[in-house]
Amino acid sequence: MPVLENAFSVTRERMREGRARVVFPELDEPRVAEAARRMRAEGLCEPVALAEPSDAHVAALVDARGMKAGLARRLLTKPLYLGAAMVAAGEADAMVAGADSPTRRVIEAAGIGIGLADGVETPSSYFLMVFPDGREFIFADCAVNVTPDAGQLADIARASEASARALLGAARVALLSFSTGTSGAGDSVDTVRAAAAATGFDGPVQADAALNPRIAAKKGVGAGDANVLVFPSLDAGNIAYKLCQELAGAQAVGPFLQGFRRPVCDLSRGATVEDIVAATAVTVSTG
Repeated sequence: MPVLENAFSVTRERMREGRARVVFPELDEPRVAEAARRMRAEGLCEPVALAEPSDAHVAALVDARGMKAGLARRLLTKPLYLGAAMVAAGEADAMVAGADSPTRRVIEAAGIGIGLADGVETPSSYFLMVFPDGREFIFADCAVNVTPDAGQLADIARASEASARALLGAARVALLSFSTGTSGAGDSVDTVRAAAAATGFDGPVQADAALNPRIAAKKGVGAGDANVLVFPSLDAGNIAYKLCQELAGAQAVGPFLQGFRRPVCDLSRGATVEDIVAATAVTVSTG
């Protein structure tokens, strides 16, 4: 994903102001090393290398999960778990990993070492969608949860709201469906309806009503100005973001993990140096 400077100028300024400490468990990977070098040189963040496992890291894992100290020490021999423990122990503000690790491993390490945010039981992901006209959206979940139930969908919506507030400054959430309000029926509509009832967000709502004030007014749901689109399934979310890329020229930045106590980024294993810089910028901006 080529970095659009205008899309990240504000984010980069936030990085410079905050100068977050970011642990990179894969710092020996050449792309990650170069990205970290570049970000340090530009004053965007303070890259942190893995420390030697310590009693503080053991305590962080024991406190987070109530595990035995012996198991915690064994987990700390694995870079992802050590990186997560460093965040939990306050030695880093965020973790960026995945260039050389599968998503499920990053999620496992973050779940055990950092833990989920209060009120969230389901880790999820989002894309920051940047359109040629300057509009920015959060699309979720497009990478992790295949067929979320109502409770999981509610978790995705809450986490996406928090991500949007941190990243975009405002969150207007719509839970999408093929049906708006009470006009349709079916298992997927019922799931979205239950998630909307649990969160208070608009839903179920069709995409046009979520985005177009005139249609929203006609259908009597929301204001038609959503900037957070929560999809009912991974199928829908993945298809939607790729269509926006191909047909509208949108830039899809991510996916980013969300729902954790502290920021965590799961990089694509094909990420370029520029991708890693951009992903880190977005990740620390949600902290």
